[in-house]
Amino acid sequence: MTFFPMLVNTTAGLAAAGAMERDLMETYAAGHTQTLLKLRLPAALPFIFNALKINSTLALIGAIVAEFFGTPIVGMGFRISTEVGRMNVDMVWAEIAVAAIAGSLFYGLLAMLERGMTFWHPSYRD
Repeated sequence: MTFFPMLVNTTAGLAAAGAMERDLMETYAAGHTQTLLKLRLPAALPFIFNALKINSTLALIGAIVAEFFGTPIVGMGFRISTEVGRMNVDMVWAEIAVAAIAGSLFYGLLAMLERGMTFWHPSYRD
């Protein structure tokens, strides 16, 4: 569920380094490893963090849905399906609120980590 968004964004990010920058690295006689570590990975970081932020919410949704259908006695998905059967709507909404808060916290944590690691990116400059 989270593999392809990560793959597509990382691939796009690794290709984001411009031809002029790659030529400059060749002019400096940088090898493939140096070009990867010093040019392509830093250029890909905004794309990688974008994928991580998307995947943090997708993974949470996937886990709840998997628990909804596959877990016999534990998990938020199981609790939601059980409480719906009992007509305990308050507990269902509480589980949904907890899931929303957890997803927001994961997203916010990744956004703060992105801000700290990609401070040089033009989207964060004043």
